[in-house]
Amino acid sequence: MNLAQWLKKTGTTQAALGKMLGITQGRVSQLVKGAAPSFELAGKIEQVTRGKVPAQEFYGDDMTDEEKNQLDSVESAIQAIRDGELIVVVDDDDRENEGDLIGAASKITPDQMAFIIRHTSGIVCAPMTSEDSARLKLDPMVAANDCPNGTAFTISVDYREGLTTGISAAERCATVHALANSNVQAGDFVRPGHVFPLVAKSGGVLMRSGHTEAAVDITRLAGEPPVGVISELVNDDGTVKRGRQVLEFARAHNLKIISVDAMIAYRQSRERLVEQAASFEVETAMGPARAHAFTTPFEPVQHLALVFGEIGDGREIPVRLHRENVIDDVFGDGGMLAKTYDVFREKGRGILVYLREGTTGVPASRLEDAFQ
Repeated sequence: MNLAQWLKKTGTTQAALGKMLGITQGRVSQLVKGAAPSFELAGKIEQVTRGKVPAQEFYGDDMTDEEKNQLDSVESAIQAIRDGELIVVVDDDDRENEGDLIGAASKITPDQMAFIIRHTSGIVCAPMTSEDSARLKLDPMVAANDCPNGTAFTISVDYREGLTTGISAAERCATVHALANSNVQAGDFVRPGHVFPLVAKSGGVLMRSGHTEAAVDITRLAGEPPVGVISELVNDDGTVKRGRQVLEFARAHNLKIISVDAMIAYRQSRERLVEQAASFEVETAMGPARAHAFTTPFEPVQHLALVFGEIGDGREIPVRLHRENVIDDVFGDGGMLAKTYDVFREKGRGILVYLREGTTGVPASRLEDAFQ
């Protein structure tokens, strides 16, 4: 049963449903006409209708596994960006489940910008690194960002040179070109403007699976300045394109289409993400262990792997991934660690991977001194 059928069957008005859901009557009207709600709102609708309108009802156009397998390769998308083409990138079904048009800011043309404006929400964003945003003095749009997905908007900008209104495709094109130009300075922009810079997480899609990070990653992989142009695809009625609609759009316009998941897998298969910093002996409540400290490129802390006993061929070894909890681990009863040690004692060996948190404290590789 869809939402319109449920309203008719139960005699519930759109205004009444809006009050139950905490949204406006206008938003209910959009949902009845086929607009896709957020996953949180879809869950509320399922709850309010007591399961009569399941959340999945709103996402019937999700791509099948077979269709997902028909997406293009990351390599072909990188080449398309390198050649100055636009691509489409879709994110997870359990995230926004939408598609964005993405291009390299350094190569975008006025015709491409017009195409983006015509087929999207018209909100043109320019993802970039935190280093570039700092260099251009692009302050956060708000002091406290409570955007559902944590999208890091900065104050919007226009390129000062030749500026009239800043809204045309040509002027927005000039703005993103300037954002990608390392010779341009903060004072070369006026604020606010018609292009919205976004700050990507350090580490890209490996740290946050968003379109912002995907744009910065793929422009970098294409050998271009790591500044992208992105905007969300929408239908003619203003609703967001999702799932199969995005795939059909990409095919109709002969655009490469990839997923954020594929980009994550691509980077994981080609980049060395963990480096061993040190190894040393340590005495623990379990007894002697061999400690190995590891670093990653995107975190200021070092993680530990404590090896108890002989691991031999590496088969059937109990392994515990343990997230640091100083209060419980040090000052509490260490419940989970104690249970882990019990298993290790029973098996006569084991590996404890201790995942540290925060940015303070002594690097794990320097802890060796404490155990001498």
